[in-house]
Amino acid sequence: MATGDASLLTAYCSITPDGRVFCRGTAICLNGRGLLVIGPSGSGKSRLALELMALGATLVADDGVWLTENGEVTRPEGAPRLIEARGIGLLNATALPSAPLTLVVDLSRTDPDRLPPARTVEAPGGTVPLILGKDHPFLAAAICQYLTQGRAE
Repeated sequence: MATGDASLLTAYCSITPDGRVFCRGTAICLNGRGLLVIGPSGSGKSRLALELMALGATLVADDGVWLTENGEVTRPEGAPRLIEARGIGLLNATALPSAPLTLVVDLSRTDPDRLPPARTVEAPGGTVPLILGKDHPFLAAAICQYLTQGRAE
């Protein structure tokens, strides 16, 4: 049984006057599956995205994305095709305009369970699986496997 978190995205997202949802997070796409990484400033969103890009993912946007009603993460119009590498600078990156939102990773919380239950979060377009990733020692590798092969239930 999945455990839901209906309010998580409200901490990182805002609704514009025209009803669109903007999220202060970083998004990548791997194997046709989009990942949204959220967490406080300095929590490692760009670092995780950069590690996943080294494993074959493609950037959607760093530091801000739109969440659409049809369940996609979308790069804001005019957003630079760059990713921040703390201590190095801004790096050029190939970027996709959008990807289907398949997974959310929250870098603000550590999962207390060795084999956690399936967690979910409510997002525009529906319920999405959630991973609590703070201080996870091999998070990029695990997410890469998740996005290519899925999670066993």
